[in-house]
Amino acid sequence: MPLPVRTLPVVQNWDCHNCGSCCREYLVHVTDEERKRIEEQGWSQLPEFAGKPLFRRVKGRWALNDQEGGCIFLDKRGWCRIHSRYGSEGKPLACRVYPFLLVPFGNHWKIGLRFACPSATGDQGRPISQHLGEVQQYANLLLRQTPQAEHTDPPILRGRQRLSWDELQLFLDALDRIMSRREDRIERRLRKSLALAGLCRQARFDKVRGKRLREFLAILEGALDAEVPRRPEEVEAPSRIGRLLFRQWLALYIRKDTGQNAGIARRGRWALLAAAIRFVRGSGPVPAVHGWLPAVRFEQLEEIPPPWPNSCEELLERYYRTKFTSMQFAGPTNFHLGLWDGLESLALTFPALSWLSRAFPDRPTHEAVSLALRVVDDSFGYHPLLGTARQKLSLRILSFRGEIPRLIAWYGRHSEPRT
Repeated sequence: MPLPVRTLPVVQNWDCHNCGSCCREYLVHVTDEERKRIEEQGWSQLPEFAGKPLFRRVKGRWALNDQEGGCIFLDKRGWCRIHSRYGSEGKPLACRVYPFLLVPFGNHWKIGLRFACPSATGDQGRPISQHLGEVQQYANLLLRQTPQAEHTDPPILRGRQRLSWDELQLFLDALDRIMSRREDRIERRLRKSLALAGLCRQARFDKVRGKRLREFLAILEGALDAEVPRRPEEVEAPSRIGRLLFRQWLALYIRKDTGQNAGIARRGRWALLAAAIRFVRGSGPVPAVHGWLPAVRFEQLEEIPPPWPNSCEELLERYYRTKFTSMQFAGPTNFHLGLWDGLESLALTFPALSWLSRAFPDRPTHEAVSLALRVVDDSFGYHPLLGTARQKLSLRILSFRGEIPRLIAWYGRHSEPRT
C-alpha cells in the first residue's frame, strides 16, 4: 500500500516559473527504466541531437548528458524539450519532483522543499497543499525505486537512543512553535532551538514517553525565554577555534563544483587546495568558490551590516519552519545525522547565509539574503563533503565548545536596533 503524503503546516507557495535554473545546475541520474523510455521517445532521430549521446556514465550510473548551458534537453528558451513534447510524465523522476523533497516518516511521507529554487525562495505560486496530488504520484514512484524507504527507522537522539515516530513528532512540533514566535528575531529563535536541544541531550527518555514527554517539552519551552539572552550582543563572541571551524563549513556551504555557476573547482584540485588554505587564514580576497561571488575580502564580510527588513525575517521563518516540520535536517536527508546533530548543522546555515549576504552590498538587502540562502541551501544536505567524518567531527567540536549559538549571535548582529 502506498505511503500517504502529508503537506506542510507552513504558509509556503511554489510553482515552476521555467527559469531553467535546475536544468543548468544539476546532474540528473536516471534509472534503466527511465533511460529506456527516453531513448524510445526518438530524440536521436532529430537533427539537433545527431551525434550527441543522450546519456553519460557518472561513477557507474547513467545520467542525462549535458551541453554548454545546461541539460542536453534544455532548449534556447530555457524550457525542457521532454516536458514540451511529452509532458511531466516523460521526464525522469528527479526532474519531476524538484524542488520537493520526500522525507519518510513512519507511515507517511513529509514534504520538504529545496530553497535553492528561486520560486521557492520567492514564495511564488500556489500553496504547497494544492500540489498534494502530484506529489503523491511522485511518492508512489519513489517507493517503487527505493522500497527500503518504507522501513526507515527514526533518527537517533543520542548514542543508540531512539523514540517512536509519534514521540519524535513532539520534538518537531516544539521546534516549530519556537520558530513561529515572531516576538523574537530569527537568530534568537535558532538559539532557543539549540538551547532546547542542549537540555534534551542531557535527558534520558527511557521512561519519559508519551504524555510525560509532551509535558516535559512544555516545561523546557517555558524556561527558554529566561535562559536564552534576548540580544545577540549579550552572547559571548565565538572563539578563535570556533571561527576557524566555521570558515571550513563556510567553504563547503558556498562551494559550487558543477553547473553554470561552478567556481574555481573548474581549475582543479590545486585551486581548491589554495582556496581551503585561504579560508583557514580568513583574510584577504575570498576565493571564488561559487560563480556568484564577486571580488570581496574576508574583512568586508565581518563588518556589521544594517538591520534586515522584516521581509528577510519572514523568508527565513518559512525556510527554517519548512526544515523543522519536514524533518529535512536529520536522518537520510542530511547524511544520516541524529536529531540534535542535524539541528546543529541546520543552525550553522544562518551564520553562513548572513556572512555571504554581505558579499552583495549593491543589491537590496532582501535580494542579497535570498541569494545567499539559495547558495547555502543548494549545499545543505547535498554537498558530499558535508557528510564526511571530518565534518561530523568538526560539528561535534563546535557543539561541545558551545560555539554554534555564539556564531549565530555574532553574525546576527546589526549596526543599529531594528525598528
